[in-house]
Amino acid sequence: MTASCFITFEGIDGAGKSTHIHSTASWLRAQGRQLLLTREPGGTPLAEALRSLVLQQPMDALTESLLVFAARRDHLQQAIEPALARGEVVLCDRFTDATFAYQGSGRGFDHTVLATLEAWVQQGRQPDLTLWFDVAPAVAAQRRAAARAADRFEAEDLAFFDRVRAGYAARAAAQPQRFVRIDAAQAPADVAAQVQAALMAQGPWSAR
Repeated sequence: MTASCFITFEGIDGAGKSTHIHSTASWLRAQGRQLLLTREPGGTPLAEALRSLVLQQPMDALTESLLVFAARRDHLQQAIEPALARGEVVLCDRFTDATFAYQGSGRGFDHTVLATLEAWVQQGRQPDLTLWFDVAPAVAAQRRAAARAADRFEAEDLAFFDRVRAGYAARAAAQPQRFVRIDAAQAPADVAAQVQAALMAQGPWSAR
């Protein structure tokens, strides 16, 4: 099992993707896969420093987008691309779909500018598979409130998360070959089963 694969976990805050990315990493390691488990913004010392600014400091949507893509550039160069070159599976908690959903649809920022930044920074690199953890914003808000103090994004109202969810839906509709929708409102065991089924069907190990 040496085929590399870039898999992203997406969804609004509180959808459960961060919980399931860790259990997925454990499951894949048990299958003998070498992998990189990482996140965005973040994944390198520079990108983690930029993450702190994005999550905590007030700024407009353009500044937010530039910082996110700056972090992504370093993340790609220093972590993601080397791991893929080694033949590893990369599991990433958020990637560019989140930028289009949060800054584009949530903040109402220009998607054309985001697409230009995407082309400059990624140079064609896209995930092989994206698992979209879809859940109603009201349900996600209840989960967040029970779990942790809110950061700058998590403190947004339900209308913001409705727009973000719609942004994810639009990305999924535009690229159905890459996206698998996960019904994240189900019980954790049922969500995990959906994730494993998607990986078995569409990962590079699917024929095994």
